[in-house]
Amino acid sequence: MRIDVLFGPAASAPSVIAGRVVVVIDVLRASTTIAVALANGARNVVPLESADEVITRAKQFERSQVLLAGEHRMLPIAGFDIGNSPLEVTRERVEGATVLITTTNGTAAFAGIQGARDVVVASFVNFSAISTLLRAALRGGTDVTILCAGRERQFSLEDAACAGRYASDLVEHMPDVELGDGAFVCTLLNARYGDQFDRLFAESEHGRALANAGFKDDLVLCAKLDAYPVIPLYQDRQITVLGPDRER
Repeated sequence: MRIDVLFGPAASAPSVIAGRVVVVIDVLRASTTIAVALANGARNVVPLESADEVITRAKQFERSQVLLAGEHRMLPIAGFDIGNSPLEVTRERVEGATVLITTTNGTAAFAGIQGARDVVVASFVNFSAISTLLRAALRGGTDVTILCAGRERQFSLEDAACAGRYASDLVEHMPDVELGDGAFVCTLLNARYGDQFDRLFAESEHGRALANAGFKDDLVLCAKLDAYPVIPLYQDRQITVLGPDRER
């Protein structure tokens, strides 16, 4: 049983994707926004790589059935219904809707994932639910790869620390699990920050950038551990909640 962590898009590492459970993390903010949207009753979330793709896909829906969501360099996209703020995906806004979303970092991470057994979307807000699923996968003999979306396709502190929280928890419950070097380094970041999410975000480049751009309240929500205990499952190019009516 093994846990690996990748920093940036997964296309270059098929050997640690195929047949595994893959966990996509973009704490600030896409994976948090996706979890909150699904917890608040969104029918599904469709991650797309560009604003043009969102507009094209929206034409397949009745306008009342779809929400156009996304950001470019943190800011909402002109003409879209909402940005990439988890505060915007309220139940009143998203319940029953298909959310088409594009973001600078998070949604691009899905494009290179090929051949995984399962792909789930994780953050701090759904930590325990995802961790329980990962423990079951490891006990069943399936390795785990955590993909940190990062910032501008590069390493990001907050995603790595979140990955470290998952890796540390799994090792605590399953001491025989092997950690790849990336996963081991992430556990050291988790040991440094622990539950000090405000400190983590304040010391991360992207956290500071979001705060300076006026999104401090988003950071507060992204730090709410286990506030939205859903398991978003990416399958057939869409993300839905894993539950009794959705088989893996």
